[in-house]
Amino acid sequence: MSSGQRVILQAVCLPPVLRGSGVEGPPAQAFDLWLQQGRVSEVFAVPGPPQGLLLPRLVDLHVHLDKSYTVAQAGPADGDLFAAISRMAQHRQGWTKADLRSRMQRALSDAYQSGTRALRTHLDWVEGQQPLSLAVFAELLAEWRGRLALQCVSLTPLDVFDDAAVAQGIAQTLAAFNAAHGDAQTIGPALLGCFIYRNPDLQARLERVFALAARHGLAMDLHVDEGLDVDACGLLHVAQLTIAHGLQGRVTCGHACSLSVQPQAQAERTLALCAQAGIHLVALPSTNLYLQGSWQTTPVERGITRLREARAAGVSTSIATDNVADSFYPYGSYDLLETFGLGAQMAHLAPVLDWLGAITTAPARAMGLAWDGAIAPGCPADLMHLPLADTFTLLSPQGRHRRVYVAGVLQPEEGIA
Repeated sequence: MSSGQRVILQAVCLPPVLRGSGVEGPPAQAFDLWLQQGRVSEVFAVPGPPQGLLLPRLVDLHVHLDKSYTVAQAGPADGDLFAAISRMAQHRQGWTKADLRSRMQRALSDAYQSGTRALRTHLDWVEGQQPLSLAVFAELLAEWRGRLALQCVSLTPLDVFDDAAVAQGIAQTLAAFNAAHGDAQTIGPALLGCFIYRNPDLQARLERVFALAARHGLAMDLHVDEGLDVDACGLLHVAQLTIAHGLQGRVTCGHACSLSVQPQAQAERTLALCAQAGIHLVALPSTNLYLQGSWQTTPVERGITRLREARAAGVSTSIATDNVADSFYPYGSYDLLETFGLGAQMAHLAPVLDWLGAITTAPARAMGLAWDGAIAPGCPADLMHLPLADTFTLLSPQGRHRRVYVAGVLQPEEGIA
């Protein structure tokens, strides 16, 4: 079937959170859609109950392509974040360009076949010299253009930025990458990042990173407070510095697990400042459920940030895959729907359909994509059809069986869950 042919999707549910301009009706309203020439040409309400659920293809805002599928060699960390960091650092010494390309290509294929249209990957960047993974990413960025929109983030320990020359080199490399590979997106394909966790002199060290980002026109994506220590307050410092440097809407923070164990009033004050700063908050349920909490007894803490309170405070939120088959998380896949289901259960997100923006429209806006994923006449026909019988079926294996449309063309189901 070619994109020029007219395709009809009948009696589908379009959750209100995913409806674009002009698509109106009660939450249970059924719609027919016409797809033609790679776009949605018409959307109109029809009588009767919906016979399926329609989503835009998904957006995965936080992954680690370079680490994927390494657990058999590196070994699992069994809940110890810093053991995982050490294991991956040792394994990284043997990485080659061919090895990286093979694993990163496999990850992108898995994500694409599961219905993902865009993702942002962190790349380990632990010293001044640019990593091999950046060159591989540049090749994959070109190869996947038109099928998967890709962004990368430098994942750098915060203390590396203490060396002004090294810090300047990282920022210049990212800025040059954006100049060479950028397009019309409001955020370039390369972002500045770092790992923040209970660092001494945190405010002063972060100040240098933010000054670099502002000077070189770089958006930022930060690993923040990935632990369950009450005194981990990196998110608060990030929000303050975002406002001070005028970077509102250009900063993403992943993890923020410590927010979940801080007193309610303290967490709410931090989230209010995040909303003022336009920070986008990403929860990583699979990895943080594995890493956080006791391994000596049954864990009580869940290791997920305060998603519901964040949304209530006006903070844009996402759920993302994070690690797949590495020391940080030895299980999993690039099926973002499966991760979403875990997050919905961990954080008690209900009604589930009201949270679908966390894997579609919200991360698309955080990435600055040309289309935010809202479905309406004229939008791209990059869609996912699910056989939804009711709102609870989505979290079952049967409910996640999907038909994926890319530019209006139904994709082969081989490899699609």
